[in-house]
Amino acid sequence: MSDSTLSVFSDEHFMKQAFNQAKLAFDSGELPVGAVIVSNNKIIARAHNQTELLNDFTAHAEMLAFTSASEFFGSKYLNTCTLYVTLEPCVMCGGAAFWTRIKKVVYGASDARKGFSTLQENILHPKTEIKAGVMEKECSDILDLFFEQKRRE
Repeated sequence: MSDSTLSVFSDEHFMKQAFNQAKLAFDSGELPVGAVIVSNNKIIARAHNQTELLNDFTAHAEMLAFTSASEFFGSKYLNTCTLYVTLEPCVMCGGAAFWTRIKKVVYGASDARKGFSTLQENILHPKTEIKAGVMEKECSDILDLFFEQKRRE
């Protein structure tokens, strides 16, 4: 599907915005994961991994986006929001998503080693919808390129 045929409010449109954040992370030497949080078809938070920059292992794209979205609403609950993230959230980010009561999580690439779906039971809130595989190839490719470059260093 080309950019010109994307619906302005489609999962692909918003994942493309998260992917733009992943490219920012890639360009700054961070693991290329990007996230946006959307409410009422409006992006209210954008973030990318900043664990190296901030020297903080919790500075994942999702965690930074959750904080920004919570500040936007003045509330810890994001039950009207959708998280778009280029890589399946890890267990830490999945746990945080549970506590935010986020309405929906959409991710691109799966993470068979560290993703929340590796657990025996779902750690997201029971009302949270999950959609996987949106722009999966692009999201996987940028991660592969990142690790390929790291191996050469």
